Formats: sequence, structure tokens, C-alpha cells
Amino acid sequence: MRVPPGVTASDFAAAIKQFQAIVGADWVFTSDEDLNTYRDFYSPLRGEPTERVASAAVAPTTVEEVQAILKVANQYSIPIYTISTGRNLGYGGSAPSYSGSVVLDLKRMNRILEVNVPNAYVLVEPGVSYFDLYRYFQDKGIKLWVDCPDPGWGGLIGNALERGSGYMLPGIRNHFQAHCGMEVVLANGEVMRTGMGALPNAKTWQEYKTGFGPFIDGVFSQSNFGVVTKMGFWMMPEPDAYLKGKILLPRYKDLPAFVEILNYLENTRVFNGTPDFGSPLLVNPLIADWPEMLQGDGPQISPEHLALLKNLKLGYSPELEEYGLKNKIGYWECSLTFYGPAKAIWEQWEYAKEKCRAIPDVAFEDGEVYKTPFTPEQIEKIHLPEIGIPSLQNFVFGARSKLNPNPTHGHLWFAPIIPRNGEAIYEINKLFAEVAEDMGVPIQFSFALPACYWERSFIVINGFSVTEDVKQNQKTMAMYTELVKRCAAKGWAEYRSTTLFHDEIMSEYSFNNHALLRFHETVKDAVDPKGILSAGHYGIWPKHLRGARK
Repeated sequence: MRVPPGVTASDFAAAIKQFQAIVGADWVFTSDEDLNTYRDFYSPLRGEPTERVASAAVAPTTVEEVQAILKVANQYSIPIYTISTGRNLGYGGSAPSYSGSVVLDLKRMNRILEVNVPNAYVLVEPGVSYFDLYRYFQDKGIKLWVDCPDPGWGGLIGNALERGSGYMLPGIRNHFQAHCGMEVVLANGEVMRTGMGALPNAKTWQEYKTGFGPFIDGVFSQSNFGVVTKMGFWMMPEPDAYLKGKILLPRYKDLPAFVEILNYLENTRVFNGTPDFGSPLLVNPLIADWPEMLQGDGPQISPEHLALLKNLKLGYSPELEEYGLKNKIGYWECSLTFYGPAKAIWEQWEYAKEKCRAIPDVAFEDGEVYKTPFTPEQIEKIHLPEIGIPSLQNFVFGARSKLNPNPTHGHLWFAPIIPRNGEAIYEINKLFAEVAEDMGVPIQFSFALPACYWERSFIVINGFSVTEDVKQNQKTMAMYTELVKRCAAKGWAEYRSTTLFHDEIMSEYSFNNHALLRFHETVKDAVDPKGILSAGHYGIWPKHLRGARK
């Protein structure tokens, strides 16, 4: 049996016995076979001595069991690493940030505690997945939609605490922003409720976010200050209708002007779903269109077009642009999604087109207005998360296919936040190209387009493949670290990453001699003095581990 660092074998054995008494022997895992479940299956360190692994895992079903587990962990100074469903692939999976920790696996805490249809909210436990909630709504005939990410097998609470996102209304698709009220077990085993939940018998816990006094919910996201055991979420009521239209821009230089128009349309709520960028000319489809392309025979392009795609610089050549203009193939495309009354959303689309006509030779593809409830044929034409249906289609990215006959063993997501303007899109692609050339590591896209999950900023997600080649994985990790540094020098930083790079990224948030991190550490020392909770998560280390890492 593995033993956590800094813990004696006898103390760990005693703690395991107490964990078994709390949750039952069947729900405490110590064998290599069971602990294999708690590895990061996309880790570039997989099989290496430095791979981050768990020493044990324990799976409670109640808040009281969580409290009891943390009291035992405090007694023996056992490091604990909390997960909800552990589906965080590409960002660290279910493996602990601090190797040797005991994983506190909350997936058995899977109750849907309340659904309020008139006020469109739910209260759930950490083990409730997007599939669970969707099926519950379907079984009960509840006309609420679940805003889910790609893929949808994760948990609402885990994804929100990692500040994940989906596709629907702006206040809903930012999953932490969509939460309202939480229950937290602190490191000492004490239970606390935030917002209106601090009022005994509160009637508005999931209806008013901030309560009275400081709004502290944010300190429990991307942190290790407590174990969240309940969270409320605002849902989207089923709309009357859905519409998606496409805008096609003919020239490479069109992005800055278009992004300015896009920002106006979104900030004035002319459209209210997630914009989606692609490039027909670069054969880089919309996010919504990737699964269909990868599951088929791939894009059908002419030999001339294929030849023009070689030796591009930052996704551009005059010859390629001329080919697109001649053959009416858009250099860029962006889809806009509308939810609301059928007549209203059609008029909103018409207004969006009117604004976009300021760009010379812009073209449009009108979508069809689909009234709810949708027919099976209509559902087949829609990117499922956009209408509240969780899916695993996202996994076609790494699956074996005609386009990808030799798949790798996963990927690392690199996800910097950049300004919401067109010039920044060109600039970050220039940086990607420079670092890839300097480091000799291929990047996923020759020109990466931004995602628009949040308002007012772009996220540019680039994936780096994990292979069985140890040296190649080392080069990939070195490139990742170099990108972190060079992005920071430009004033950009990652909003989230695989656990392997939390320290590097947090070190770049260095204003005023790392005042933010020092504040995190002050809070950590106050609420978790023994440092038992998720050491190292998002670069926050307990005092007894801190000095060796600076």
C-alpha cells in the first residue's frame, strides 16, 4: 500500500481503518488496480517516476461522512485531494496535484435535491452529472435546459468550480457565474453555507446570490479552501424557438472589423448564444461542426485548394485568398445562435446581417427557425449542447478515424485569455508559430481561432498531443511552460490548465510581488492550518510545503 508523503505507515494504516468505518470497507480503495482509476489518463508523465498518483481513495455519500473523513485527515495530517466526478480530462483528470494524496471522491453524492421550474433553478450534490440532470428533466417532463460543456459526462459542481463553460445564454454558460449558493465543509469538518443559505430555513438560497456581507463564494472556485457539497444553479427555461445563422467573411484582414460588430451585437443582446468561429478556406470548421467532419471522410477539397494550404504564414497567402474569393469560400465564418420567440429571433438575425453588411462582400447562410419541442430530425442537425443535451461527441477529436488513423494518448489544453479584438487573434497565432518553431513541437492548428464562451474576452484553446515517446512529451511540456511565459509577457494568461502547470501559471500573476498568491496563502493558512486539502491546487500550497517550492 502506498503511503502519503510525510505520513508514517502506521498512522496511514490507522487512518484507512477509520475511513473504512466511516464509509464502509468497499468504498475505501488502496489496491493498484482500484487506484488506476484515479490516474490522469492524459498525463505526459504517465508511467514516469514523477507521475502524480493517489495513495488511496475514499468515497462518501453524505455530508456527515465528509466531515468525519476530514477530521481523521486532520488527526493524522493526511493530504486529501477532492474530486466530484473526476472527468477533468486534458486538465489533470482525477489525479491529485500533490502526489500521494488520498482522493476524496464525491461521485456517490449524486442527489438532485431541488428543482424549481417557475424560478428556473436546481440544487445538486457534487456527483450529479450533466447526463443525470438532463435525464431527470426528461423523465419528469421538466421544461428546463441544462447548459453543458463538451463533453457532458462531468459534474455540474466540479465544472463550475473549475470555471468551465457551455453554449447557451451568457449568464448561464459561464457555469460559476450561473451558480447561486453553496454548502462547504471546511478543513476542520465544520459546515458552512454561503449567500442566503447562511440564514436558517432560507427561502431564497438559490434565488439571490450574495446574501449579507462579503460575497465569498469565489474563494472556493479553483482553490483548496473547502469541500463543496451542495451548489445551486440557475437553469435556462425552454425557449419558444432556436435559430442559428452563419456569417462568411471573404478576406484575411476582415477579422478586426467583424469582431467589433460581433461585440456590439452580443453586448446589446441581439443574439444570445455562443458565437462560433471557423475557417472554410483553412479547413478549420466551427466547433459545432468538428464531430461530423471527423466521423466522416473528412473535408472534400480540390487538389488546387489542398496545394494552396501548404507553406502558409499565419494561415495566409494572397493566392489562397484569391482562390477563396474566386470560388466563394469564406476565409472566416462565424455562427450566431438565437433563443427566444420565433418572430423575434428571425428579426434579430436580420438586424445582425444588416450590421455585418458594413464588411465588403460579406455573405450569409440563413438557418431555419426550429420551434420547441424539436423533432428527432431537427435534433440531428444541431450541436447538442446548444439545446441542453449532453453529449460525448467531443471525443471524436482523439478517436481513431480516417483522418486520424494513429491517435495519440490524449492532450494538454493550453487556454489563454486574450482581448476581444481581431488584432489579438493574429498576434497570438504569431506567438504560437514562433514558439512552435523555436521548440520544434507541432501545434494542433496552423491558425487557432478563438472561442467565445465568455463575454468581453476571447479564449484561444490549443491542444498538444501526449504520446508514448518520453522525450517528445518532455519537449511538449517545455513548450507549454515557454508559452505560459511568453503569453504573460504579452499580458495574457491562462484561465485554467492541467494540474502539472498550476505553479508556473500562478507565478505569472505576479503584480506587486505576487500579492494575489500571498493573499491565497494567507487564507489557506487560516482556514486549513494543517494543509490537508488539495495541496498545490492552482498553485496554492500549505505552509509546510511552501518553502521548498520557491
